[in-house]
Amino acid sequence: MMRLNVIDWIALILLIIGGINWGLIGFFDYDLVAAIFGDMTAVTRFIYALVGISALWTIFMLAMKSGRE
Repeated sequence: MMRLNVIDWIALILLIIGGINWGLIGFFDYDLVAAIFGDMTAVTRFIYALVGISALWTIFMLAMKSGRE
């Protein structure tokens, strides 16, 4: 069984938030992050960057954990 540490959980939560946001964009043309924090403000860009880093971390995490099994 795969145990997740705090960084893994944060990355997964950010990916879920990013996935929901992209779903809203795709289905309803509504960007929730931009609606809350403004269109391409520093905070919005920071959140998008965190989601991207989380995706890279999750790819790394899965590759490392699948290599152990």
